[in-house]
Amino acid sequence: MAAMQLHVGPLLYFWPREAVLHFYAGLADSPAAGVVLGEVVCERRRDLKPEDWLALAREMASAGKEVTLATQALIQSEADLRLLRKVAESGEFVVEAGDVSAIALLEQVGARYVLGPHINVYSRAALAEYARVCAERWVAPIELPLDALARINAPAPLLPTEVFAYGRMPLAFSARCFTARHHGLSKDDCQFRCKDDADGLLLSTTDGRPFLVLNGIQTQSAGTQCLIGEGAALRAAGVTRLRLSPCSSHFDTVLAQFDAVFNHGRPAAQALAELRRLAPPGGLVGGFARGHAGLEAAIA
Repeated sequence: MAAMQLHVGPLLYFWPREAVLHFYAGLADSPAAGVVLGEVVCERRRDLKPEDWLALAREMASAGKEVTLATQALIQSEADLRLLRKVAESGEFVVEAGDVSAIALLEQVGARYVLGPHINVYSRAALAEYARVCAERWVAPIELPLDALARINAPAPLLPTEVFAYGRMPLAFSARCFTARHHGLSKDDCQFRCKDDADGLLLSTTDGRPFLVLNGIQTQSAGTQCLIGEGAALRAAGVTRLRLSPCSSHFDTVLAQFDAVFNHGRPAAQALAELRRLAPPGGLVGGFARGHAGLEAAIA
């Protein structure tokens, strides 16, 4: 059975600089084949500047990791455009387009690029168009069922395919900062309160069930997507890369369990049971992959 590459997605939360550097230092000897680096949620998060991300990218590359630089999913201002241009023009690494608006600029400067999960690709014809304009690979939309993905990739994948396999799912972006609003602050004077919540700010329903997570201008699922038990369906859909989204605790265990299941034959049920014990509030889910409600429980 072919090995499945594990790739660490971009850090979606605002962690202190030291925590960020410590996290990536820990990936150097991990089973991860690659890593996506950069700020994708809010340009106000500036503890690491573009030059810092580039230096970190070079360190990861020297450790043998495939490095991709990420761009924001929501471009709102001239400052956002300047950051996008700086990433696009760096020239050293492949760039992940967070939004389709980034692609024209990436093509203009001749940057190598891939399609991020927020670019709407729901048919083989759409993917063929992006392949025609030189996209190198794609990350399937998070809500795309695996049987639909299999139809897009049949009879053979047009581009290498990556799927969001672990992490709280980024569902939506807004010009407003809901974290700031929750604390009675304006977006321009947010006091960086999102730094208080290492895995986002959990919202629950009136009867106490975890529902959504606020992460600045991003809204996430409370449930953590976990496709560790979907190996057969993932391979049948033509997937060769799994994206694991960073979390503040036990991420080394997440990487180890996915590697054990997909590349060393460990039974998925055993790994899923261990990950369930470590899961944040909201539990492990996987309904989107099966064409069901996203918060349906993960299976093995």
